[in-house]
Amino acid sequence: MRGTFPIFLCALLLVAAGCKQKPKTDYASLDQSGMWSSSLEEVKKFNVTDPEIVQLTKLKQAGASDDLCIALLKAARDHHHEFTSADGTMDLSRAGYSDAEIVEIAQADQVEILSGEAVTLKLIGLSNPTVQAIMHRRLKGLPTLTSEQIGRLKNTGMSEKQILEVVNRGYSNQQAETFIAQREAVRDHSNTGFVHVKGRRH
Repeated sequence: MRGTFPIFLCALLLVAAGCKQKPKTDYASLDQSGMWSSSLEEVKKFNVTDPEIVQLTKLKQAGASDDLCIALLKAARDHHHEFTSADGTMDLSRAGYSDAEIVEIAQADQVEILSGEAVTLKLIGLSNPTVQAIMHRRLKGLPTLTSEQIGRLKNTGMSEKQILEVVNRGYSNQQAETFIAQREAVRDHSNTGFVHVKGRRH
């Protein structure tokens, strides 16, 4: 017993020393970004890391609300990982998504997965409501055309309304490819028609 106690005491001292050496998280940049003190106290309850402070500061500097930052941090914790989606969140915001919609995507842990598609669909030229309808299908796990497939359909002359109707049919990837290939074949054929030019015979 006498030999056991000193070993236990040494182990306890080592643990205590390790706790003292743990660096404190620096909240200065987040404070300077304009976050309210009450919100900052809320953030501290999540035991955030320095990389997370960087992510949250980036969001605040881009104009995100305190409520959005805290909701995204909570969503990350609910999925047992750190918050790393500042860039994806900003991409979704630029694509026309509201804070509530972004939080919905974060709660499904899909921000980094869906943000790229949202931006691409905007670059194709689709309106915000259509982009949101398509992305909500993805969020629900419903069969949905990819942005690349949608772009190909648009190049065949389909209107936005027609494209959305095709999306809502819930085609599998193979069915979608077959449909798009048919549209492209019709387009290519119509562009290669032979035109006979009549002229006066000599």
